[in-house]
Amino acid sequence: MWLILAFLSAALLGCYDSFKKHSLSSNAVIPVLFLNTLFSSLIFIPFILLSGTTNVLDGSIFHVASGGWEVHRYILLKAVIVLASWIFGYFGMKHLPLTIVGPINASRPIMVLVGAFLFFGERLNVYQWIGVVLAIISFFMLSRSGKKEGIDFKHDVWIYFIVLAAMLGAVSGLYDKYLMAPADEGGIGLDRMMVQAWYNIYQCGLMLVCLLLLWAPVRHRTTPFHWSWSIILVSIFLSSADFVYFYSLSIPGALISVVSMVRRGSVAVSFLFGAMVFHEKNLRSKALDLLLVLLGLLFLYIGTEYE
Repeated sequence: MWLILAFLSAALLGCYDSFKKHSLSSNAVIPVLFLNTLFSSLIFIPFILLSGTTNVLDGSIFHVASGGWEVHRYILLKAVIVLASWIFGYFGMKHLPLTIVGPINASRPIMVLVGAFLFFGERLNVYQWIGVVLAIISFFMLSRSGKKEGIDFKHDVWIYFIVLAAMLGAVSGLYDKYLMAPADEGGIGLDRMMVQAWYNIYQCGLMLVCLLLLWAPVRHRTTPFHWSWSIILVSIFLSSADFVYFYSLSIPGALISVVSMVRRGSVAVSFLFGAMVFHEKNLRSKALDLLLVLLGLLFLYIGTEYE
């Protein structure tokens, strides 16, 4: 069941990335991101209120548990990590083709694996090493595809933004499992709806500060903001993708490594959007890069099952 939910989350996540790209087209990044966090918060506020004041949601998958600062401090840290990833990711996506951003984002599970190897001394098996090597090769091939569109991976700041966003996203994925895994599995066993509902609200508050301090004073000298209905769709698809994702992780036996890999399959959906809706260039060479990324994820999956 958790694996099916992971695939559903991947499809929703691909739609989220696509509408995010559309909402950022010739638009100011900070107000778009603020509105995304605002609409996501508005989706979950009714669940918080109903859970705290009535018994309507008791026993349902929409019930939001309550807790004090000893719990909310962990959720606040989650909000900071995700928001940092989003800020880098939104700015990078605005300035780069979706067919380049997608494959880079899809490398997050590989970043998790390499991080575990470098910082925690974990050993990788042969299949996992093949996955890592394929990801590295695909990255270099993607840089060659980017050069055809005037994108220099070594000197383009937006490439670094997307890579940083992917790295922070990998950290967030590991932290999610820690938050929701039971104590006997090394986690702290937080309620999944509590995590999702409150981290969105905390992000909205943080983005309001960014909006007032960073964007508002210079709004007349930067890219102007214009409304797009795709901004609401971003929040809807993201909230749906995260709801399914958190629910899958809460199911006993769910493997964060496998769920993370499957979710990165969202790149296939966003790639199709980039090709069919945004009419991006050099699709043949980028498709080969994408194939290598997905093949690398397959080897990571085989390596996980092999263990």
